Amino acid sequence: MGLFGRKKDKAQEAAELEAGLQKTKRSIFERITHAVAGKSVVDDDVLDAIEEALISSDVGADTTIEIIERLEARVARDKYLNTSELNTILREEIMAMLCGDDLVNESEPFDFSKKPYVIMVVGVNGVGKTTTIGKLAAQLQESGKKVVLGAADTFRAAAVDQLCIWADRAGVEIIKQEMGSDPASVAFDSVKAAVAREADVVIIDTAGRLHNKVGLMNELTKIRNVMRKVIPDAPHEVLLVLDGSTGQNGFLQAKEFTKATDVTALAVTKLDGTAKGGVVIGISNQFRVPIKFIGIGEKIHDLKIFDKKEFIESLFK
Repeated sequence: MGLFGRKKDKAQEAAELEAGLQKTKRSIFERITHAVAGKSVVDDDVLDAIEEALISSDVGADTTIEIIERLEARVARDKYLNTSELNTILREEIMAMLCGDDLVNESEPFDFSKKPYVIMVVGVNGVGKTTTIGKLAAQLQESGKKVVLGAADTFRAAAVDQLCIWADRAGVEIIKQEMGSDPASVAFDSVKAAVAREADVVIIDTAGRLHNKVGLMNELTKIRNVMRKVIPDAPHEVLLVLDGSTGQNGFLQAKEFTKATDVTALAVTKLDGTAKGGVVIGISNQFRVPIKFIGIGEKIHDLKIFDKKEFIESLFK
């Protein structure tokens, strides 16, 4: 589907998603297809092959075990499962495990009745955080929303410079200060400017430091508290950006960030370049935080709203 009301042919959208997930599809679907070749029933050998395929695609041990247990229960209940039914069964069982039944609004993934809608974006360096912010801002602007960006990663010059390039490309305003400034001060100024300019959305970039630095995580709390001096219920969304190509390291980052701050949604990037896209399934299941966006390419519209049904179907068909 098109993001924020961008109309696009359904078949074209499905083709783009399938192309973006091609490496993961080969890792999961083709491994399973090879494993069941010549077999007529889902037996222990087939289940072992499915388990190996899921683990190799970084679905994660706990989620993989849960999937296998669900399949075993289906076998026990139905007494006999033909391997030709396997893809349908896998789709059904994995779909039931994924967090969020209402993640996708056909045109707006945020509650824009709150104005300005404040999004704080977190994540370590290198995951595609600033690029995700830029793509999100560009698509919001394209849909008619007035957007303000806040460059609160004041410890890395490249982050501010990159965000400025995206702001210029998207045609949105950016609020920034000198390098080394207090990030909370930038966040405060950004939210205040968004209110004054009657913006629809303000997106705050934060420093992408290592997730195991407890003191630096406390900075996120400070940023939240300062923004609430302007808008009492800010931020309305805390979006954690994870690099899908890092596999299990994404689990560790999600674990630490969800402990350190109230993460409300996830964006998983770089899925087009990896066979580890199964991490999307594991993270959604284990952390019970909805995935709102996935990145499957370099272009602006390659940041897409995550639709769990379309995602699973693209892997198992």
